[in-house]
Amino acid sequence: MFPNSILGRPPFTPNHQQHNNFFALSPTLYSHQQLIDAQFNFQNTDLSRAVSLQQLTYGNVSPIQTSTSPLFRGRKRLSDEKNLPLDGKRQRFHSPHQEPTIVNHIVPLSGERRYSMPPLFHTHYVPDIVRCVPPFREIPFLEPREITLPEAKDKLSQQILELFEACQQQVSDLKKKELCRTQLQREIQLLFPQSRLFLVGSSLNGFGTRSSDGDLCLVVKEEPVNQKTEARHILTLVHKHFCTRLSGYIERPQLIRAKVPIVKFRDKVSCVEFDLNVNNIVGIRNTFLLRTYAYLENRVRPLVLVIKKWASHHEINDASRGTLSSYSLVLMVLHYLQTLPEPILPSIQKIYPESFSPAVQLHLVHQAPCNVPPYLSKNESNLGDLLLGFLKYYATEFDWNSQMISVREAKAIPRPDGIEWRNKYICVEEPFDGTNTARAVHEKQKFDMIKDQFLKSWHRLKNKRDLNSILPLRAAILKR
Repeated sequence: MFPNSILGRPPFTPNHQQHNNFFALSPTLYSHQQLIDAQFNFQNTDLSRAVSLQQLTYGNVSPIQTSTSPLFRGRKRLSDEKNLPLDGKRQRFHSPHQEPTIVNHIVPLSGERRYSMPPLFHTHYVPDIVRCVPPFREIPFLEPREITLPEAKDKLSQQILELFEACQQQVSDLKKKELCRTQLQREIQLLFPQSRLFLVGSSLNGFGTRSSDGDLCLVVKEEPVNQKTEARHILTLVHKHFCTRLSGYIERPQLIRAKVPIVKFRDKVSCVEFDLNVNNIVGIRNTFLLRTYAYLENRVRPLVLVIKKWASHHEINDASRGTLSSYSLVLMVLHYLQTLPEPILPSIQKIYPESFSPAVQLHLVHQAPCNVPPYLSKNESNLGDLLLGFLKYYATEFDWNSQMISVREAKAIPRPDGIEWRNKYICVEEPFDGTNTARAVHEKQKFDMIKDQFLKSWHRLKNKRDLNSILPLRAAILKR
């Protein structure tokens, strides 16, 4: 029912349920011209004749009518293009700056835990041939099982658990996002027939809340795309499609020309905000790494949630405003739990390098979570002590000037000498591609504000042992 979701299921399965040949793959070769002609299909094709378009519905809501009229274009433009040769059309989109590299591979889950991503083929970039995402056999939906929460005997730990239970993403929240993803994928496939749309980020990595936005990754081909040219062009087509044909249930679509460009929009029915990118495949990969960490130890998810809520309340959890992204915050929490005298988390990538290496071939990636059993730590610290220790670590112990946070290494390591790391106030290593996930913090004023908040909150919480001293509990629960 929901082929692209794992809906709260922990990433562990019995060995007898593991198997490799689950996907029915059929590679299809498309010429470069066929892919880029999506632009002209969007403008000229009569969708009522070209595609048998299903009406879009949400539950009992009336079907949403989609317009089949082409975009308005001037008569001169139309007459000019009738005789335009194919080579002339190709030159508009072809970029000489395509990046010849091997694609990162998607990490689907197997067996009882569900496959969440279709595999792509491991291949080198071919300049004028685009291998589109092949179709795959969809998997029936499996209900999630309950996760045992840690005990809370002190007031602070009880408050953290209360916040977590009230605000954690529910199955119903994920179903809404999955339904929107399914409908959007059908629409986008009118432009790019072999593309796939994936739900990624906090919606699937185990750290989502009831108010979490939805992150979507549109995979149009297995090779990386040039984000400055090709991705922007693809998103321009998607944005136009949203504005003209889907205005009945999508509002405020915006094309944001960032380092990784996105289309931001809001689904009118579910009221969920979405960010859609193109071929940011490392985001699919790290979604499943984080999901493995999320269910490795039962204190991880409640601790991450309360820290995200705390950072948001103090306005230090917004990369678009020069502070920390949620992804960086999650990596900071995992790093702290790895560096305790008695660690609560190991480095999965160090223990299972063959399973979580960025070079793992695609047909093996989906097996990775099967190799990771739950981690049994000797550390018995309660949630309250761990929250206090997290604030103290970054307020007084971590050396921001010379160290980099590395979940991959499970320790603080010296900053690299590369240009990306010079003159950066906070350095958090992305576990797969090695970039700085905290590069948005580029102003000293914002950095000082972040450090100051860690220090103030640590002192307040240490003195009062009450979550309300650093985060108004009732207000946080109401915001979900």
